[in-house]
Amino acid sequence: MRHFFVIVALISAGCNTPAREADHAATSEPRTSEPRTPNLEPRTTEITLTPDMIQRAGIKTVAAMKGPATTSLHLPGVVQPNAYKNVDVTSLVSGRVTQVKAELGQAVMQNEILATVYSPELADAQTAFITAKANRDAHGLKLTRTQRLYAIGAASREELEQMTAQATEMDRMLETARARLVLLGIPEDKAQRLATPADVVTTFDVKAPIAGVITKRMANPGVNIDLSTALFTVTDLSTVWVVADLYERDFASVGVGSPITITAMAYPGLELRGRVDYIDPQVQAETRTAKLRAEVPNGGNRLRFGMFVDVSIGARAARPVVMVPKDAVQTIGAKSVVYVSTAPGRFMPHEVTIGDTMGDHIAITSGVEPGDQVVTEGAFFIRAEHERLP
Repeated sequence: MRHFFVIVALISAGCNTPAREADHAATSEPRTSEPRTPNLEPRTTEITLTPDMIQRAGIKTVAAMKGPATTSLHLPGVVQPNAYKNVDVTSLVSGRVTQVKAELGQAVMQNEILATVYSPELADAQTAFITAKANRDAHGLKLTRTQRLYAIGAASREELEQMTAQATEMDRMLETARARLVLLGIPEDKAQRLATPADVVTTFDVKAPIAGVITKRMANPGVNIDLSTALFTVTDLSTVWVVADLYERDFASVGVGSPITITAMAYPGLELRGRVDYIDPQVQAETRTAKLRAEVPNGGNRLRFGMFVDVSIGARAARPVVMVPKDAVQTIGAKSVVYVSTAPGRFMPHEVTIGDTMGDHIAITSGVEPGDQVVTEGAFFIRAEHERLP
């Protein structure tokens, strides 16, 4: 009977063993964890490094300095011609273009001949002046003779007054003809030399009113023109306008006279300086901005119309800030961090608010105090050690 109970106990133990092993396998099976995302938030744990680690990483520090900085705005701008030096060239006479001497993009001097126009109007004006002058000269002889006859009683006073009135009317007509010639571009001295039809000039030279570059050319031989027809556009490129949109929130910090710096992607390293000379008094309803304009020098004609540039506008007053080398600032996620040496071999990350870049330094508006020893070389090594901390 005792042997029977032993056999039953062994059979029960053998049956329970697989179940226990299955339970153990289930509990010991590794769990699949979700992929971990790197923590991009800057942690404030102090990092401790040995002197050997500092030497191998080449870690160096400098003291943060206090210095003045100006608040600046960065706006996109567009280069436009200086409207005060952008002149449409028209002819003083109507007629037909017979010759064009200027090409698009050509540099011209003031009073340089750009085109020639054949003008019957100009010829008619000269002929009218010659006729008026001849009539006045002939009438002058008659008036002189009448005055002599009146002096000896051979002519009546009525005849003398009539001749004098006619002379006055002819003087008026002659002056009108002369003034018309001046308006048509014939100088006074040249008009006085007109005596016969052989002296009449039938062509007119269209000249450049200013020195500059031909930016538009509409003139071609054979084209009939009138006084309102634009033949060319001459632009003085020595200065250009840069126009940008100024937002309402910045109206208080920017005014006429604020200094600006212009940079362009086309010319790395080039900085052109000027001042704001106009702010539109009207705000655009769609964008809530006002047009800002600055005149800047354009040496070498490098700035071209329509080119996009960056406009940096300095504030009206400077304010004290902390300056650190640009290499000291590390970007972790969306935050800026500076590593500060708190003691030999000890470094603490400081989250900072950065401002404007000034050469090799950058302004820090919060997070670092003047005199703090900030890491400028080897910051990547400290960052790596920092991220390894639990």
